[in-house]
Amino acid sequence: MKKVYEGKTKDVYSLENGNVMLKFKDDCTGKDGVFDPGENSVGLKIEGIGKANLRTSVYYFDLLKKAGIKTHYVGANVDEAEMEVLPATVFGHGLEVICRLVATGSFIRRYGEYIEDGTVLEGGYVECTFKNDEKGDPLVTGEGLAALGVMTEEMFASMKEQTLKITKIVADDLKTIGLDLWDIKFEFGYNNGEVILIDEIASGNMRVYKGDKIVEPVELTKLILNR
Repeated sequence: MKKVYEGKTKDVYSLENGNVMLKFKDDCTGKDGVFDPGENSVGLKIEGIGKANLRTSVYYFDLLKKAGIKTHYVGANVDEAEMEVLPATVFGHGLEVICRLVATGSFIRRYGEYIEDGTVLEGGYVECTFKNDEKGDPLVTGEGLAALGVMTEEMFASMKEQTLKITKIVADDLKTIGLDLWDIKFEFGYNNGEVILIDEIASGNMRVYKGDKIVEPVELTKLILNR
């Protein structure tokens, strides 16, 4: 394997067969020793969290495969914290796709004069932001992505459709253990003419509640894996 990128929580290697290997690490984003998935720098190490995040991703990628949804996932070696994936080109310099089932967080900060925190968004609401810390991860519309040459409107429509389907699968699964998904963040890439889900599906990318209390990512991982 040849290392091609060193990330905050995963390293990326190229494989001889043309695929890519993601190596999950125990490094976590956070500040002052406290885990926070919203932070942009590594703040602490949590023993075993890399393998736990990988196991969570494998669990959900397998669910999506059974549902007929193609992703970049090929296979994994949990003992080595490695996941083999298809190569994919990211959109622009990095694009995050958020599906919101309940109005909260930055959605309320933007639109709080129109809607109350905790309001259910029927059918789900999909939004995209460019990965750009300096500019505060600016929002961008489907038309904007097309105008900027980042993706076609057809690609955006495919991405949105997949996002809603995947979100429902994750939300329905969490319901079976008494949890409510409020929002979830994804990344998509472009592979052989297709828009497919890439990266991971881990607890740190979800906002989940049990009743009226938010479930912290480390606890959520345990609940998903130890049912």
